[in-house]
Amino acid sequence: MTLPIEEILLALRAALATHAAVVLQAPPGAGKTTLAPLALLDEPWLQGKSIVMLEPRRLAARAAAGRMSQLRGENVGETIGYRIRFESKVSKATRIEVLTEGILTRRLQNDPALEGVGLVIFDEFHERHLHADLALALCLDSQRGLREDLKLLVMSATLDGAAVARLLGNAPLVTSEGRSYPVDIRYLSRDPEGRLPDVVAQAIQRALIEHDGDVLAFLPGAWEIGRTQKILEATLKNNNVDIYPLYGDLPWEQQERAIRPGAKEDRRKVVLATPIAETSLTIDGVRVVVDSGYARVPQFDPKSGLSRLITQRISRASSDQRAGRAGRTAPGVCHRLWSENTQRGLIAQTIPEIRSADLVPLALELSAWGIQDANRLAWLDAPPPAALAQARDLLIELDALDEQGRITDAGRAMAQLPLHPRLSHMLRAAEKIKRGALACDVAALISERDILMGEARRSCDLGERLEVLQIFRVQGRKGAQARGADVNACVRVDQAARQWRRLIGAHDETARSDLDDAGQLLALAYPDRIAQQRMPNGITYLLANGRGARLPEWEIRLRQPMLVAATLDAGEGEGLIYLAAAVNPEVLPRVMPGHIKNEEEVRWDTEQKIVVARHVERLGALVLDSAQLKKAEPEKMRAAMLDGVRRMGLDVLPWTDEARQWQARVLSLSQWSPQEKWPDVSDNALIATLDNWLAPYLDGITRRDHLAR
Repeated sequence: MTLPIEEILLALRAALATHAAVVLQAPPGAGKTTLAPLALLDEPWLQGKSIVMLEPRRLAARAAAGRMSQLRGENVGETIGYRIRFESKVSKATRIEVLTEGILTRRLQNDPALEGVGLVIFDEFHERHLHADLALALCLDSQRGLREDLKLLVMSATLDGAAVARLLGNAPLVTSEGRSYPVDIRYLSRDPEGRLPDVVAQAIQRALIEHDGDVLAFLPGAWEIGRTQKILEATLKNNNVDIYPLYGDLPWEQQERAIRPGAKEDRRKVVLATPIAETSLTIDGVRVVVDSGYARVPQFDPKSGLSRLITQRISRASSDQRAGRAGRTAPGVCHRLWSENTQRGLIAQTIPEIRSADLVPLALELSAWGIQDANRLAWLDAPPPAALAQARDLLIELDALDEQGRITDAGRAMAQLPLHPRLSHMLRAAEKIKRGALACDVAALISERDILMGEARRSCDLGERLEVLQIFRVQGRKGAQARGADVNACVRVDQAARQWRRLIGAHDETARSDLDDAGQLLALAYPDRIAQQRMPNGITYLLANGRGARLPEWEIRLRQPMLVAATLDAGEGEGLIYLAAAVNPEVLPRVMPGHIKNEEEVRWDTEQKIVVARHVERLGALVLDSAQLKKAEPEKMRAAMLDGVRRMGLDVLPWTDEARQWQARVLSLSQWSPQEKWPDVSDNALIATLDNWLAPYLDGITRRDHLAR
């Protein structure tokens, strides 16, 4: 079968032969992911150097390497290989390496010149992931300063190719107009009502009746996929239909089962997928796409420093990508579960992650690259200054940057770990207190899919998940299932934890007696999310960053005086805690001494109407300990008493009738004879100048009653 991309391969070769960068724009199904790299492999300018191709997802990276190897009649790991998290298939003979985004960033940091690489391809750049934007900016910087011969190819299906071409120095734009097969787009007369899984399940059942071929349905996330799968399994169990989920946290074997051709010709396949199947992926046999029109994306709130997952309408570009899945190997149809009016109201492009994501990882990578001013690099969308400044403040708090914003030795060590800097800091610090293995378990539980399912998942307690992980390791699958665990998630968490242990050289074993230390480890990663209970046995907390948070009403086990919240929703007022661990406040000064401030606090107590002087041990907005001071600085005592007078008003002073009459006469004179310079003795003026006329008389005055003297 001839693919549309083949018509422009000569033009692509010619453009790359004479330019340092090229933009390739081709619609879904054109064949750019697999045919373009193979067509460039033997170009003279490559001179035996390798090609690195960036893919936004692990599934797409594996699939692309597999398809290219198949076209060459080879096994993966020979001429074409891949590197993804926890897995690689490459050899000395490999000349095309398919990498996921974080791995390319790490490679650039370790080898800024990309020695031995002649071409870097950015596939599906329209997805605008944070790591892709960063990697392109770093490659352009390397090309400018270290590797004039390094060539860049940015490939996209729906992005504004002209804007990318300008970013690359007015690079030539090569365009493929063809589409593999036509796709018939169908809309609903109006937007549907009801729960999304029910709506999608009904649409799939109609599609199976009305059309031939397999069905690919897009849903926002794993929860909706699970619900839809249950509905379909109940209604289609006798209809020769196999139903497969497809999302990033599934084991590779289950993902592969979803994308490979069905084993029997008389059975049809329904694939329920997240946006993981939008691009760079051909699922053989799919003729029908059912699109819910929604995606679940993280949204970072700079005000709170927290992220939350929101379910939102996709862009028009994403809807085009999804529809294109139906026309990869034959004419198809796409059922959009919304109206044409809604389609016209969709935003044109997906909002780039760099504009809405947590920028702490980006800030650390920039510092590791030696960049303090992000504007020194070339961006399609520059990082928002406020979010970047907040990210750097957190990195200073985590000891990754110094006060001048320069990366520290600890920061460089953190940047070497493929984890969020919070968790990298925790792992490095935990090694010093001989809790490295436990820290690796904690990091894996936070960064991977939740291991608890159903009612068990209602628990917010990280400690409970650590216990279940221990049971899985000792008793295996049955023991974990008895505690309501997702066995596949347990496998992934255990794999991740072992990988982190290997990377940091943690040799200590995690014992059940150590599980109580999870809270102090979380405090190392989330010092700003240490939370103090507002009322005994209550569910509301004050965070160290000054914000409020609360546990769900049904959470009983975690109602402790102090917690550390690993995961919580930014919320409108209070954040809702999803995952936390109890921590003993007595260990905090020992574990994180740099965060504890000892202060002499002198203030006016509004309720008691007295000046209170105390020695206070603080962690951000939290008071860890407080003791009364017998003697405090006189200036602080006077300032607190003045504050009390301001709050209570001038009437609290021992005014006499004569004094008030004198005040009235002076104010009257200032009205009658404005040419004279009469002093302003109004109450407002007196309040504003308390420091001048009242402060000298406040020595030894520390309560309201004393003002009567």
